[in-house]
Amino acid sequence: MFNFSANSFNNLNQNGQHQFCMNYAMQIFNSNAIYSFIPKNGCSTLRLSVAIANGCITNIEQGNWIHQNNQTFKPTLRDAATAQYKFVILRCPFRRLASVFLDKFIAKEPDAWQYRDLLKREVNLDELTFEQFVKSLAVPPMKGANIHWKPQSAFLLFDEYDDYFALEHFDEVINTLKNKIDFTVVDARSLTEHGTDKYQLLDDVDYSQAAAFDIALLKRQAQCPSHQSLYTPELVEIVKCLYAEDISLYKSKCNANDMLF
Repeated sequence: MFNFSANSFNNLNQNGQHQFCMNYAMQIFNSNAIYSFIPKNGCSTLRLSVAIANGCITNIEQGNWIHQNNQTFKPTLRDAATAQYKFVILRCPFRRLASVFLDKFIAKEPDAWQYRDLLKREVNLDELTFEQFVKSLAVPPMKGANIHWKPQSAFLLFDEYDDYFALEHFDEVINTLKNKIDFTVVDARSLTEHGTDKYQLLDDVDYSQAAAFDIALLKRQAQCPSHQSLYTPELVEIVKCLYAEDISLYKSKCNANDMLF
């Protein structure tokens, strides 16, 4: 049942992979359901919805509560083993990396400064390009160093879930969860502003080498490069190599036609 529990013969509490996944699992009390949340895969909306469903907050106005409570609904081993319904939301790996760059790096959030520290502060965040970011992920331990670009497969607590949803079809998430476990999804996008839905998307030129500062200026004008415009054929091949397991996972559990490339 568990994805990584047998990978080590040490005490399960010392199994790093398993415990990592437990830390990114949430129990929904009234339906005995487990949600594995993956950063950049709509998790703010789902974490907010779980907090409301579990009776800890009442509305989106209290939404910042979720950022200090990621493990408040962490299940016990028994909770996870006896869950009646398990689900996870996957995302096209190409879109997820583009989203990380356009969100965390353009806004210079703490994740961007952590990235700079990992590179011994030898990168200027204002001058950083998406091409440089992607190529740097090939240097250990960069790919797994931050939860927002860590491979999605590393978050899977179970070897099988009842439902694998695609972020690209979020309406299906809303409808299925309501029908199956009477769970109401509360949209948190107005709280987080992580997405690109409020921008005019630009795909007129190649933005793979556009500096982060220049993209920030575009965003101030309500414009933003599209995910596709950040990629060159070379970058596509690099991501295919680095995130091969995630691509295979997405293709096997979701609609392969929804992949950006």
